[in-house]
Amino acid sequence: MTYLEIFLLLGGVGLFLYGMSIMSTGLRNACGDRLQHILEGATSNKFRAILVGIAVTVLVQSSSATDVMVIGFVNSELMTLGQAIGVIMGANIGTTVTAQITAFNVSAYAPLLIFLGAVIFMFVKKQVWKHIGSIILGFGMLFQGIKLMKDSILPLSETEGFKNIVTSLSNPFLLLLFGVAFTALLQSSSSATVIFQAFAIQGLIEYKSCVYLVIGSAIGSVTPNLLASLTTNRDGKRTALLNLLFNLIRAAIMFSLVTFFPKVLEIIQGFSPDNVARQIANTHTIFAILAVLLIAPFSGLIVKLARRLIPLTEEESQVNEGKSLMFLSNLDKIPPSMAFQQARKEVARMAHISRKNFETALDCFYNMDDSLVPKVAKMEETVNYLDKNIIAKLVELRSSDLPEKDKEALYYLVLAIDDIERISDFAENITGFQQSMRKDKIEFSKEAVTELKEMCEKCKREVEICFEIFETGSEEHLREAIILENDLDNMQETLMSAHIKRLMEEKCNPSKGVVFTDMVTLLERCSDHALSVAYSYIKPRK
Repeated sequence: MTYLEIFLLLGGVGLFLYGMSIMSTGLRNACGDRLQHILEGATSNKFRAILVGIAVTVLVQSSSATDVMVIGFVNSELMTLGQAIGVIMGANIGTTVTAQITAFNVSAYAPLLIFLGAVIFMFVKKQVWKHIGSIILGFGMLFQGIKLMKDSILPLSETEGFKNIVTSLSNPFLLLLFGVAFTALLQSSSSATVIFQAFAIQGLIEYKSCVYLVIGSAIGSVTPNLLASLTTNRDGKRTALLNLLFNLIRAAIMFSLVTFFPKVLEIIQGFSPDNVARQIANTHTIFAILAVLLIAPFSGLIVKLARRLIPLTEEESQVNEGKSLMFLSNLDKIPPSMAFQQARKEVARMAHISRKNFETALDCFYNMDDSLVPKVAKMEETVNYLDKNIIAKLVELRSSDLPEKDKEALYYLVLAIDDIERISDFAENITGFQQSMRKDKIEFSKEAVTELKEMCEKCKREVEICFEIFETGSEEHLREAIILENDLDNMQETLMSAHIKRLMEEKCNPSKGVVFTDMVTLLERCSDHALSVAYSYIKPRK
């Protein structure tokens, strides 16, 4: 094989991959946000999730692209692991469409498709048609790349060196490993399968050998998803692991099937006896469908295995525990005389999470610790969950046979829930200030930092005391809470005046001032809400 033929082969692979990329981008752009809406529509219904995976992958012509999107959705909590596994299984079927398409010999029309696509893309102004042009252009480049590969591989079949390599790969296990490595290198099972088809067409590899390469390519295709998951949260990593586990199980099943029941391959060959490219494409599709049919009923076990291999951290366990009612979960089984006290315990638990979130946000702000931002967001989600579900239970409780004094107290309990939820909202606002300071490289003067720290410490103490009054019912520190609230009101006025003075004297940058004034205002409002929480316990008893 000459250098020219090697260059021709590499050029064909490059043109094929680039054509796939252009076609995929054109399809995504033409579909717009519909792909995300389709993915978001994947529910816990396993069958629907599989269909969604097939549809999206057929559109973008890449299971890796679909899987990366799924990892993003799970990472942002728009999709659960249970939904993700269904979409992943569907993507494994959808990706076989590329091999089916390339099994058609339309290489003679590839230059015409490239010309037509280029004309539409370059000379038609309407954006939708530009996307269509890029799809046609990519499609033509894809087939032109296949033609270049076939032309370059033809002389290869006559060289002794390559024949020896192929002979050494006659072992099914070595063929499978080669398929894994080759696909991991290309980062596309579709591309690898098309190249395997080209090898088979030129007589370099027999059909049965190609089958093991195709089985291995399913495992190798997971590489882009594993790489994409490195920057995600633990659920994002579990999603990539789901894909790997599914494809490992799929490969084990298909490898065993082909090894112990070789008649299966003869049946598949019988569908297209004179077309080895079609035989490989059919094998790819049939194996994918068969794997999904066999594994889908046990997908829940794969999800459990992924969670066991990447176990829940203590923080995740706390979040998951927070997103459930502990004291009001079985309201119908609680005697009315005890129901109100259970409700107070549930709200006190919510208050503890909100207070912890507020303190974490302050640490994030002063230490410029970006790692605490997602932690605050998680706890805020937990507080929002409790807010919604506790109030729903209180409405249910209001219609039950409660004592009159408890019915009146429910009103103040709802007010307390609203104040507690607002304090957790402030925590997320504070991390937003921190991100703005990081982005705009804002640094406060030593004087401003000292003032803010003093106000923060007073506010933390205010929240601590007021929530303690609510939880224990003791008014021992009520006077201290009132004094602190007055101090914080006065501090807001004093700090704002001092800040305006610094602005007028040009000692402070206006961009810094926005964050400073917002923070001071937030702390004062936080103290107001905290004191309201304390009064929500005291007022019903006056």
